[in-house]
Amino acid sequence: MSCFLSIFLVNSFRGCLKISKKELDINEEIKDKEIRVVANDGSQLGLMQLEEALDLAFSQNLDLVKIAPLATPPVCKIMNYGKFKFEQTKKEKEAKKNQKTMDIKEVRLSISIDINDFNTKVKNTLKFLKTGNRVKVCVRLKGREMSRSTLGFEILEKFKQACEEFGFSDKPAKSEGRSVILILSPKTAEGRNKITED
Repeated sequence: MSCFLSIFLVNSFRGCLKISKKELDINEEIKDKEIRVVANDGSQLGLMQLEEALDLAFSQNLDLVKIAPLATPPVCKIMNYGKFKFEQTKKEKEAKKNQKTMDIKEVRLSISIDINDFNTKVKNTLKFLKTGNRVKVCVRLKGREMSRSTLGFEILEKFKQACEEFGFSDKPAKSEGRSVILILSPKTAEGRNKITED
């Protein structure tokens, strides 16, 4: 027996099917003796014995699905489970399609950066921020520069001020290993809404 088939059989016998990352019991997998039943059209059918609810669902060629297992008594709905599952998947795909993603671009600086190089890096960063991307600004410390890490923080503060028209930082610069790092986010309302924790 293949690995896939054995996993399928185990999951089938467990009686729990996943919808939107939540496991719901359906039909014979429901073990409660008494349940509150909701019809396919959303109307309340009241309290019923499990056998009675199953008979009613099967007579309509539909499934009995436990939608609120923590309620007392649990709430079950008569529905077309396959259609419900299909619609849930469709909604999730639609939500992902409409969701805008934000890239994190990286800009590297050094303690001994030339003013022209600094201005070029600022110009590139402003471009990234204007297009709605976050920017990770990193000052890499080499050799003896490790003892002068305060210079890295100073450069990042200067860089932040140069970008403040289009970018802002939620958190102060921090030291990570041999680098000093600052995250800049776009200043637009849309950019602020898209910010997520690292």
